Amino acid sequence: MIALDGVHFRYEAMDMRFDLAVAQDECLAIIGPSGAGKSTLLNLIAGYEAPLAGRIAIGGQDVTALPPQARPVSMIFQDHNSFAHLDSWTNVALGVSPALRLTATERQGIDQALDRVGLASLARRLPGELSGGERQPIAIA
Repeated sequence: MIALDGVHFRYEAMDMRFDLAVAQDECLAIIGPSGAGKSTLLNLIAGYEAPLAGRIAIGGQDVTALPPQARPVSMIFQDHNSFAHLDSWTNVALGVSPALRLTATERQGIDQALDRVGLASLARRLPGELSGGERQPIAIA
């Protein structure tokens, strides 16, 4: 479950307040015009932005003060955040170990993740050699 209770955030002159509860198996779409606060909401949940007030809970745990890496949240950005000079396999591997010090089990897990998204055959291609539709599953893997 994700819950935001009285979360207050200010961006320039715009004050935003978020109250939200999403059940564990619930699917939610966040839609609205540009500048409405969709990305801000997601950045608050992920910890990339800090609220001025309020509480953010994930799975019943208060994560308001936790840094992004300590939260059980993953985000895939619109531009996919791939490193252009690294092949797809290595981009996925960075999510497992930023230092790329991988065990055999971790290497096998990366291969399996690429296979699950249907792109194992593209593992050694650079992001620039992939379509946007192919880069998105790489980011998911």
